[in-house]
Amino acid sequence: MRPFAIAGIQMHVSALEDNVASLSKRVDSLMEVYPWVQMVLASELAPMGPLLTAAQPIGGPAEQRFQQLAARHGIWLIPGSMFVREDDKVFNMAIVIGPDGAIVGRYRKLFPFLPYETGVAPGTEFLVFDVPSAGRFGVSICYDMWFPETTRTLAAMGAEVILHPSLTNTIDRDLELTIARASAVTNQCFFFDINGVADGGNGRSIIVGPAGDVLHEAGRAEEIMPIEIDLARVRRSREFGLRGLGQPLKSFRDRAVDFTIYDRARPAPAYLGTLGPLALPSRGTRAGLEDEPVTVPRATREE
Repeated sequence: MRPFAIAGIQMHVSALEDNVASLSKRVDSLMEVYPWVQMVLASELAPMGPLLTAAQPIGGPAEQRFQQLAARHGIWLIPGSMFVREDDKVFNMAIVIGPDGAIVGRYRKLFPFLPYETGVAPGTEFLVFDVPSAGRFGVSICYDMWFPETTRTLAAMGAEVILHPSLTNTIDRDLELTIARASAVTNQCFFFDINGVADGGNGRSIIVGPAGDVLHEAGRAEEIMPIEIDLARVRRSREFGLRGLGQPLKSFRDRAVDFTIYDRARPAPAYLGTLGPLALPSRGTRAGLEDEPVTVPRATREE
């Protein structure tokens, strides 16, 4: 058994106020009640909210405060993500802070939620990091998980736990719960998908085991989710097979097929070019519908 204790924080996030102090207080309270917790994960954009105007420079005041917080409690801390300015670009960035307060890594969201998350540049690098005597962890953010290649890449890099802060306040949250379970089971890993509430999402955070089993699903209110996981489950699943059955990571490794759609040197499949631009829908848009005339009934009135 390789136990490791992680707590997700599903908290109220304000778009108009700084949330750093409230997140810090929740971590303080969490560690007072559950001192055995070793890692804390918050939701996407929890510290500063979802507005680009709140973007800070890398290494700014919020980041420094979280470093002090992690060192004070001796925990691994991923305080969700923040908009940060780097040169002339804005990134949606998650930081990983070690128990000594040092920055272990910075992850820039690979897939901003376009066409809605405009003005945010995409990252280009994956992030995995090792926790001594525990295992390897990978980081992704919200919309990233809609692209299975992101989680598969992290798993291929050895990640046994995916830490996934989200900000979902839309009607597709139930679909994301399905994606979280599918991501865990197809990559035989733990998956922590932590959402916020209020301006930070509609809750329903989910923690999934490497067999696709739901370890916890939160409600729609604020919630603290401390849970001890056994990382030996990941190694056993990957070695012995999912419930003694499929071994998808090994099969992917030993595949006979090359996925040429990922080869930028080759022409993209013609079908992708028929999808049109990546843009916001407009009223009355008929993209993808049959080209038929639209008839509007004539208004009538009683004489």
